[in-house]
Amino acid sequence: MNYVTRCVLTLGFAMGAVLLGDAARAADSISKVNGSVRVEPGQQAGDVSSVNGSVTIGAGATVEDVETVNGALRIEDRATVRSLETVNGSVTIGDGARVLQGIDAVNGSLTLRRGAAVDGGMENVNGSILLDGAQVAGGIETVNGDIRLASGSRLAGGIHVRERKTGWNWGGEPRRLKITIEDGAVVEGPLHFEREVDLYVAPGVTVPPVTGVPPQRYTLQ
Repeated sequence: MNYVTRCVLTLGFAMGAVLLGDAARAADSISKVNGSVRVEPGQQAGDVSSVNGSVTIGAGATVEDVETVNGALRIEDRATVRSLETVNGSVTIGDGARVLQGIDAVNGSLTLRRGAAVDGGMENVNGSILLDGAQVAGGIETVNGDIRLASGSRLAGGIHVRERKTGWNWGGEPRRLKITIEDGAVVEGPLHFEREVDLYVAPGVTVPPVTGVPPQRYTLQ
């Protein structure tokens, strides 16, 4: 990432954090133990959480930290949140939505729709990861998740696939992960693999430094 790009991302994060902080301080936090939580479109809230239940942030809403233990997180189009965290549940970020810090999941897929932006990093242990024309500034980390960077996606900070720890109950023989970088995607930062994966890179993509596995060029049929 060049100097100008870094300055723009840093300034954008700082401005977003200030605006989000001012808005959230004027709004109440929402918390439930059992049951889903929804912030209506265009509304403001502080922290939003549930223990057993999904959390939905409506289109254009502004909130701080969003988390659940058992449940999906859905951030609808053009909403802004500070951070996202779930233990068991998928995370979906809608068109033009923004996460000012990062996304952290244990068991759950991570999906970013076109125009979505994460200013920090995103990671999980189990679950597929899709950037469908979205951008992530702080890298992607996983243990047991396929990764697809679709056309129009931009990833800074690279990809890190961690090794599977011995003694963990994975429920069978290890599966080779599939990492796909499609034509029109941009990746900056190293690609570091601590376990066997199949790394497919479209011919038009500039490959950053790779350690652990050799990249394979492919052509979509």
